[in-house]
Parts: sequence; C-alpha cells; structure tokens
Amino acid sequence: MKINHNLSVSYLKPKIERLFELSGQKILDIEKNWDPSDGTPVFTSNGTYTTRGWTEWTQGFQFGSAIIQYDVTGEEKFLEIGQQQTIDKMATHVSHIGVHDHGFNNISTYGNLRRLIFENRIDDEGWQRHFCELALKTSAAVQASRWTNIKNGLGFIYSFNGPHSLFSDTIRSLRILAVGHQLGHVLMGEGDQEISLMSRLIQHAKTTALYNVYYGEGRDTYDLRGRVVHESIFNTNDGNYRCPSTQQGYSPFSTWTRGLAWIITGYAEQLEFFATLQDTDLHKSDIDQFDSIDTIVEWMTRSALATADFYLDNSAADGVPYWDTGAPGLSQMSDNYLDQRSDPYNPWEPVDSSAAAITAQGLVRLGCYLKSKDQSNHLATKYFQAGLTIADTLFSVPYLSESNNHQGLILHSVYHRPNGWDYISAGQSVPSGESSMWGDYHARELGLLLWRLIENKPYPTFF
Repeated sequence: MKINHNLSVSYLKPKIERLFELSGQKILDIEKNWDPSDGTPVFTSNGTYTTRGWTEWTQGFQFGSAIIQYDVTGEEKFLEIGQQQTIDKMATHVSHIGVHDHGFNNISTYGNLRRLIFENRIDDEGWQRHFCELALKTSAAVQASRWTNIKNGLGFIYSFNGPHSLFSDTIRSLRILAVGHQLGHVLMGEGDQEISLMSRLIQHAKTTALYNVYYGEGRDTYDLRGRVVHESIFNTNDGNYRCPSTQQGYSPFSTWTRGLAWIITGYAEQLEFFATLQDTDLHKSDIDQFDSIDTIVEWMTRSALATADFYLDNSAADGVPYWDTGAPGLSQMSDNYLDQRSDPYNPWEPVDSSAAAITAQGLVRLGCYLKSKDQSNHLATKYFQAGLTIADTLFSVPYLSESNNHQGLILHSVYHRPNGWDYISAGQSVPSGESSMWGDYHARELGLLLWRLIENKPYPTFF
C-alpha cells in the first residue's frame, strides 16, 4: 500500500458528505422494499439486497446504519427507523445463544442509541437508556456464556461452528463484554457463581493473540509477522491447541483479509477501552494471571501493530486488499500487482472492499490511540494516514455506489468465495460490483469517525 501522507481529514469532508447523501437514499430504499419475512439482508445480488440463511449476524448493521445516518445528518426520520426497528426486531439477537457476534448486532443498535443519549443527541425520556442498558448487559452475559476453557487458564468465546472453534471475527465482539462490564454486570453461573465479563474478555483477547495472530517466530512454515488465521481448532477434551483452519479464506496458511480486518479493528478498539481503565478495575484473578493493565496493553499493542503492518504490506497501492493473500489466481496477475491500484474487475481474484472499510477505521483508531500516548510517535501518523488513504479510495468511484438502481453503498465486497455465494456479473469471471451489509455499515462507521474529527465533535466510542 502507498500511504498518502499529504492527505488531511478535512480534505475528505466533501466525500463524506456525498457518502451520507447516497447512504440515506439506500437506507430508505431497503426500508421501503425489504420484506422482513425474508429474514435479514446480508449482501447484494445484481444490485439488490438478498439474504443468506447461515446466521443472523447482519440485522444490527441494517438498523445501526439508520442510527449512524441520523448521527451525521441530524435527520429525524433515520433516528425513528433505528429506534423503532431496534425495539421491534432486535430482542432475539440479545438472547441469541448460538452465535459469536453479539458485539456486531447489539452494539450497532442498542450501543449506538445509548451513545447518542450520553452525548445528549437523543432526549432520554427515562426509559430508553435503561432499555438499552438492560439489552447490552444481557447480551454481554449471553455472549460470555458461550465459552470453552483451554490450557494455561485461558479460554475463548467459541464460534457458531462449535466449542472447538475460535474465530478471529470475535475479537470485535468483545466490545459487548466491555460495555457490560462497565455497566457493572456479571454472568451468573451454577450455584450463583459470579463470572467476570472482564476476565472472559481478557482471556479471549489473549487466546486470540496467541493462536490466531502470527509474529514471525517460527510457529510453522508459513509464520509471517502479522499473518492472521481465520479459525483456530482446539481439542475440547484436554484443552490443547490442534491446528489453524478457515471457513471463508482460501487456506489455513494464508490470510483471509476480512479476518485480518476484524483483528486490527478489534484490538484497536480494545486499546481505547483499556485506556479508560486502572488496575483496580481488574478482578483479583486477572491480576494474578495477567499482572496489570500495562501488561495487557503491551500484548494487545503487539498484535495490533503486527497485523496493521501486514495489512499495509499485503494490500494494493490504494489500500484495498484482495480477498485472501494466498488466493491462487493472484499468481496469474503481474508481479507488481500490489504496487498498483486495486482492480475489482480483474479476471483472477476478487478484492474485498469490506475488509478495507473495517480496517480503515481500525487504522485511524490505532493512530489516534498511539498519538494520545506519545505525540511524536511516527507509527501514529503512519496508521492514521493509511486509514485516510483507504477512506479516500472507498469514498470514490469505483467503490462508492452512485447508482439509484443499486441498494449497496460500497461496491466490490465479497462474502464467501469458497462456497461460491457471491454474484458474478455477465462477462465477469469473479465476483465484483456487489455490496454487503457489514461493508456498508463499517463504511458509515468510518465516515462518522472522520466526520467527528473534522467537526471537532466527541470522539465516538461505546465505552
């Protein structure tokens, strides 16, 4: 990737305004035309949002998008959509015991509403804050209960694949545990045992850092610093790690770039959360196991920096990655394809704009976090400018969807390449030109973050 060090956040203001102009149109289009009996919109097929009955993990992005639209534009109709749809349709996501993505669905809705209440952007009529906080506390406990213990006193929130499976995606879901902990909540177990949400957050983050992120230390033949595996497999009988795996990537020994994106942004956001804490916020067992906040921050930072650098080294010049760093068709491209702008219409392998949208926010947050610790930190500037460079790419053609006949906001997203779920247009040999609910939502989150920086308004966090 070629970072534009001359780019300023204020330069992006017209592009962000255009982003949210288009965003509002597309939110209203989906709201008008989507039939709720079809389930949840997941990704587009030939420009129209469709569903995929794999897991209901995108509905929070749908309604959260309307809340973010209100946040940026102040248009009440979008707040009304977000509030009413959250009330009507999100309760089952709060109590869903079968998924690992509570931090996606419920932070995007209840979390965004609560954040706006505390920013005095929404009138709290007495019930709404308590309503949101009850949902967030319950969601945090339900998510924390989906637990596998492993060796060395660690454990993880297991994926929908089952108790043996640790997904990289779930690092971003830890924010629901963070909010639940800050609200004073715990998970209650058998015999009225109180289980700390913070303890499970730290253990999951540590397990992910140990097994899903590589550091160039010779773990296996393909150990490159910053490489990420989508899934780690454990023997649930004895708690031992067995092997890397993947569900949506090409290979356990290459990097599925959306999994990489979740890691970058997940750790960046956790670093922001831990910056608000002191050692007194830790449970005694956490101090015994992890020593201190400083120690935890040290290994989280190590994971964040390694994966951020890997992303920069393995993305095209404009900051958009191809869907997997080991995808076989990449060998057919020119030797210097990463030195060129991404080509979503190439005949060999698709790009994944959703990975770029997720990562851009993570890089901006990581840069802001590092700068808050050391104003002269050159890495802070590097990552921040990289995030702006990606935003500049995504908020422009050919990634910004300007057509009234396309319901997506950011084009060239990929869902599940190995399963062949993504639409391939006539005349194309690989998926292109389509959008995803998570890609569109995270583009809006990115736009909101940058808009707040431009307008010198409160920095958006959920903590």
